[in-house]
Amino acid sequence: MLTLNKKIDHADSVYAQLVLPYEMRENSRLRATLASGEEVAIFTGRGTILRNNDLLRSDDGRVVQIIAAKEPTYRVTCQTPHDLLRCAFHLGNRHTQTQVGEAFLRIHQDAVLKQMLEGLGASVIEEDEQFEPESGAYGGGGHHHHGDDGHYHAHGPLAPIPARQKIHRPSDSQS
Repeated sequence: MLTLNKKIDHADSVYAQLVLPYEMRENSRLRATLASGEEVAIFTGRGTILRNNDLLRSDDGRVVQIIAAKEPTYRVTCQTPHDLLRCAFHLGNRHTQTQVGEAFLRIHQDAVLKQMLEGLGASVIEEDEQFEPESGAYGGGGHHHHGDDGHYHAHGPLAPIPARQKIHRPSDSQS
């Protein structure tokens, strides 16, 4: 079995491609099958999320390119940026994995969330698309920006990771 254990930035050649849905790309230990039928084992650092076009190398030098599978998603758009921001707030409040695009949000299909978003005035369209949600402010994937290819690329954390964080609530007494 081919074992992929090193994430690399570029390669002169690619041995194979591995198509995976997001749910599998967020696992650091994984068994999968290439289109050729060859089994692969993936061992990455804890918290590693594999993104579309990431490259993994085996000990023998073979490189496999990760391809984000098309999945059943909703594309969420609104008439105004303010309304889209409200939708993003409500999705975040429910800890919903969300992809942020140019004037749209993308989430996995969920009838309850669709109803909520439509109640907020959003247009919610079913589609089969690659799903690349934000990794979160304290996630290992970090923030994203558009590269020349129009896709998101991760580079470092969005915010410093606090050693300890006190959550302040209005009910906390003032001392």
